[in-house]
Amino acid sequence: MKFSNSSSARAIHSADNSSADKIDLNNFGPSNLPLHRALHLLRTVCLCMMLAILLIAGAGRASGDAERMHWKPVAIAQVKLDDKTPLAFNVYQPEKKKDLHFVLVLLGRRYIELDIKAKLAYSVPLTDLQKNGNDLESDNFAVPTRLLASSDWSVRDVGPSEQIKLTLGDYGRLLQVDLPHPPDMRAFY
Repeated sequence: MKFSNSSSARAIHSADNSSADKIDLNNFGPSNLPLHRALHLLRTVCLCMMLAILLIAGAGRASGDAERMHWKPVAIAQVKLDDKTPLAFNVYQPEKKKDLHFVLVLLGRRYIELDIKAKLAYSVPLTDLQKNGNDLESDNFAVPTRLLASSDWSVRDVGPSEQIKLTLGDYGRLLQVDLPHPPDMRAFY
């Protein structure tokens, strides 16, 4: 394409200079108001769409990283259901110290997240957990839609461990979880 700039009009010509392919650039100004408004509106809509896509992508990434929890198994934890040890159980705690008030308990094929500070229990679907070796990764399950009925909460320090007792509303049974205290490493500093 060739660009020509004359004092009377600027026009874009195709390679064969046919008069049917000429676009007069002077007609894009305010004198041709509907075409000018349409182009301005199209430019504004494209800009808004690009900004919305960038904001959604950035917000999704930031909230996904902040809410992601990494669960480590607790080696010496004990679980009892009505004073009997279940056949299959496991206990996990978050890797971050600020989230240590959460405990993830496996009872058979069911995972339950306990919030010791708020004294609430949450159901955890198996599909929302990702296994990473012995560890688990998941989103934070402490949302009101996953709340389990529970009552009679008791959290006590019983010497070498912290004992959590609660009655599960759907089972109607007493769940007891004993978490060992982390070792005191201050003597080695």
